[in-house]
Amino acid sequence: MSNDNHPVSPSPPTLQPSLLSDLRGLIQETRGRVAAAVNASMTLLYWRIGERINREILMGERAEYGKEIVATVAQQLSAEFGSGFSQKYLRRMVQFAEVFPDPEIVAPLARQLSWTHFIMLIPIDDQIKRDFYAEMCRMERWSRRTLRAKIDSMLYERTALSRQPEEVAKAELEALRDEDRLSPNLVFKDPYVLDFLGLQDRYLEKDMEDAILREIERFLLELGEGFAFIARQKRIIIDGEDFSIDLLFYHRRLRRLIALDLKLGRFKAAYKSQMELYLRWLAKHEAQPGEETPLGIILCAESGQEQLELLQLGQAGIHVAQYLTELPPKELLLRRLHVAIEESRARLGTGISSSLPDNEEVEGP
Repeated sequence: MSNDNHPVSPSPPTLQPSLLSDLRGLIQETRGRVAAAVNASMTLLYWRIGERINREILMGERAEYGKEIVATVAQQLSAEFGSGFSQKYLRRMVQFAEVFPDPEIVAPLARQLSWTHFIMLIPIDDQIKRDFYAEMCRMERWSRRTLRAKIDSMLYERTALSRQPEEVAKAELEALRDEDRLSPNLVFKDPYVLDFLGLQDRYLEKDMEDAILREIERFLLELGEGFAFIARQKRIIIDGEDFSIDLLFYHRRLRRLIALDLKLGRFKAAYKSQMELYLRWLAKHEAQPGEETPLGIILCAESGQEQLELLQLGQAGIHVAQYLTELPPKELLLRRLHVAIEESRARLGTGISSSLPDNEEVEGP
């Protein structure tokens, strides 16, 4: 009869799930920081190359001899460092340094935006429009796909900022760049595209409200980053009389309550006093310490520009915008926006022309 005296192997120690989870998190976090640092370094490298070529070879001009030198430089760099430094991509780098000439602006952008982001921004001719997309992309951390979608949807042309005089727009973008301070002009749009609601030719305000709540996620996306839904048909009582705010939101970055009223027809002057009443009630009874004054959005099927101008709604904290239940052809929408921007700037005493959306294939090193 055999007697086995082999020692029993000890059981492997039990690992705490939290330990593995923490270690995975450390690895992923470090990888993310390294990738971000590499991206920023490469983007700044492309800017420095473009700036140096433009300054020392092209001397700010497109002389033929300068192009020949660039071609020679590209040939030598490509042979040593790969196709990412071909003549085509060196031209991109020169354009990059031309449209973003200030390295103090490029450096913080490069920490958030990839080189592909910048390639999308370079073709935009209007400096204010380009700066708008760059700073909003930085602050809201848009992916490359999101940035392309924002440009294609003509977000800038639909913002209130696009209708402001140049000096006002530049000041608001500077505050966004230096202080991360978001103004209502950067948030509010006109028109809002609500084609996803699936409304038919005839519908009531309640039908529209019901459709918005069914598609609340997509509606919030159309409103923009930072909106949070609070209430539907917010009931308020003033002098014993009942009133209802159609939809109530809160904007985290603006730190304001946003009242939204839906109107089926054309804008009427009486809507202003109604919204002012709502906003004053919200400021008195709902706003929390540290919050800014509530703002209002009135969505109408059609807005009357002369009435809006005479009523000076901006001073009352009220934004009136048209909603579109069907998305028109892009060219038609673009023409409408172009005319609206021109008319608005003309009323404000500027002669600035609005630029058209820029679309270019994205490619780069």
